[in-house]
Amino acid sequence: MIMAFHSVESLLRASGHQPLWEAVLEDDLHDRGTGRDDSIRRMTALWIAMLSAVEGYDPGRRSASGLAGGAGALLSDGEDGLCGPCIRQVIATALKTGECNACMGRIVAAPTAGASGVLPAVLLPYRDKFHVPDDRMVQALYVAAGFGQVIASRASISGAEGGCQAEIGSASAMAAAALVHLHGGTPAQMAHACAMALKALLGLVCDPVAGLVEIPCIKRNVTGAMNAIACAEMALAGVTSAIPCDEVIDAMRAVGEALPVSLRETGQGGLAATPTGRKMAAELGDKHKLL
Repeated sequence: MIMAFHSVESLLRASGHQPLWEAVLEDDLHDRGTGRDDSIRRMTALWIAMLSAVEGYDPGRRSASGLAGGAGALLSDGEDGLCGPCIRQVIATALKTGECNACMGRIVAAPTAGASGVLPAVLLPYRDKFHVPDDRMVQALYVAAGFGQVIASRASISGAEGGCQAEIGSASAMAAAALVHLHGGTPAQMAHACAMALKALLGLVCDPVAGLVEIPCIKRNVTGAMNAIACAEMALAGVTSAIPCDEVIDAMRAVGEALPVSLRETGQGGLAATPTGRKMAAELGDKHKLL
């Protein structure tokens, strides 16, 4: 099967006579040769898995490396702090999902495991704040999937190929479009939100300390989520991207190709190459030799 959407422009054209999420659903039916009920059931299962990763969060659990765990609970308790309860929930949800992944829990790769915290971090708080039913949240996942499909087709969602801009950047762009849909925005506004979110993280490197999807990956999910909210808000207010979304995606591909190998998930550059990053990697290596 061949996916229909290799450009945001074609996605917007398809939404001219139906809601954008419906266009993505129809593409899924043709792509997988399945029925509507099956497609919605599968997407609903992904939504439930996102919820479960957060609701089942264990603040006492630590990753095998010992580098991740417990941070999400620090934002769930105590005073509202600078941001207020909704934004604190966004931050906490991103951390909890990222830590769940690091601790070998079940998450939804959206679009990757390393970026799995971004979508739930914006969707769960939105659901709670505006009391949105699950079927509407599932629609938002179709919107996110449609834009993610185009990014994967025109560029990449792999940190090894394009740096973290391809993972957190793509997730942030998908989340921004999904938020615009939930708040009643137009398909064109979804595209602008996607473009602005991706532009904001253009060039983001992938530099995992000790080669693990923990430092700085988990906290970058927070950045991706907050970026998505800001870009969705701008798009809903009428702010537009001067560069069309497809051109932004193409630029992201070109930037990813230009990044040196050391900044594409090899754990050889960036934060992984700092004195502390190298020390952590060495200590984990020594620990494994003793096991």
